[in-house]
Amino acid sequence: MKKKKILIICGGILLVAAVITILIFLTEPTASSEGATKQMAMLVEVETAEKGDFNPVIVATGTVEPVEDVMLSPLVGGQIIKRDPSFTPGGFVKKGDILLQIDPSDFRNTVQLRRSELEQARTDLDVERGRQEVAEEDLELLGIDSLSPQQKSLVLRKPQLNSVQANLKSAEAAVDQAQLNLNRATIKAPFDAHILSQNVTEGSQVAPGDNLGRLVGTKFYWVTLTLPVNKLKWLYFPGNDSEMGSPVKIMNSTAWGKDAYREGYLYKQIGALDGQTRLARILVRVPDPLAQNINEDKPELMIGSFVEAHVQAKGIANVVRLNRDHIRSNQTVWVMDNGALSIRNAEILLTDSKYAYITKGVEEGDKVVTTNLSTVSNGIKLRTGADTTNTAQDNMQMQD
Repeated sequence: MKKKKILIICGGILLVAAVITILIFLTEPTASSEGATKQMAMLVEVETAEKGDFNPVIVATGTVEPVEDVMLSPLVGGQIIKRDPSFTPGGFVKKGDILLQIDPSDFRNTVQLRRSELEQARTDLDVERGRQEVAEEDLELLGIDSLSPQQKSLVLRKPQLNSVQANLKSAEAAVDQAQLNLNRATIKAPFDAHILSQNVTEGSQVAPGDNLGRLVGTKFYWVTLTLPVNKLKWLYFPGNDSEMGSPVKIMNSTAWGKDAYREGYLYKQIGALDGQTRLARILVRVPDPLAQNINEDKPELMIGSFVEAHVQAKGIANVVRLNRDHIRSNQTVWVMDNGALSIRNAEILLTDSKYAYITKGVEEGDKVVTTNLSTVSNGIKLRTGADTTNTAQDNMQMQD
């Protein structure tokens, strides 16, 4: 009797479980195809492509170099008896300022000696001319006409006259050389200069060719830049020194800060590639590099420093401009076209530090995908935040 009761209870439990299982399967919700499609579309951000005329800015790096750079050397030897206080490292001098004075005593004495020799040569010339006149008169009195030209030249003392005239020219040259050496004893600044080094002082003994110090001009500095060869055609170089090339902003954020800059312009293209990088080299000319004649608070360029240059390129007309980050591998662009991904091959005319300038492949008004996607293939479904918002509003209106 007990076994029969247990079997009845077990059968009841199995029946209840079967009924519950059937109810669960009958009431399970089903997903609609429309909802599944919306969930599969990837959420992306897009940027509308703009078309127009633009002025690219090409960024390059380079080093600051002086345009005028000389090692000051004497042309005569002697003892330094005077040094200008400005002739010291860090000092500034103007063109023609006397920097050093070599003892001129010996050179003055030499000038006086050479002048005396010159006067003696002039006297000898006058005496010889007198002798030649006497010889001409004697020849006329003798009335001899049978002399050969050579004999007549000897009778009239022409060789002696030529010798005296040669001595006179030599004496004049000796005076000029002595005066030149005297002038060279005074060492002057060859141009407006900044003194970088000074190697002598009063009492120093110098000889021709000695290194007295280093001077660099303060009128202009150069910045030597390197950039790809294909960028050269977008830059304007002047035809002569009176013209100015493309404007350039010189920046050194490490030393000057983020917003400080100096202005220059393209000057020359060096006709040789860099031996290591194989990049083209160009010169940027920066006037008043030490900011001596600028009323504004501008930074000073320092020779040898590493700077960044923003070069204004020639204008480009009727192109689409996109951020360089939105150019994908193999120069492709992702475009959202009717809710699907379209991978376009872009024809890029030029890229600068920030933008790519496109002539074909992307049109004005195209929605360029700016989001990085893990799965990329033509035709995959895309949606934007605006699409999601509009769908939610539509659903709310339908429920109302």
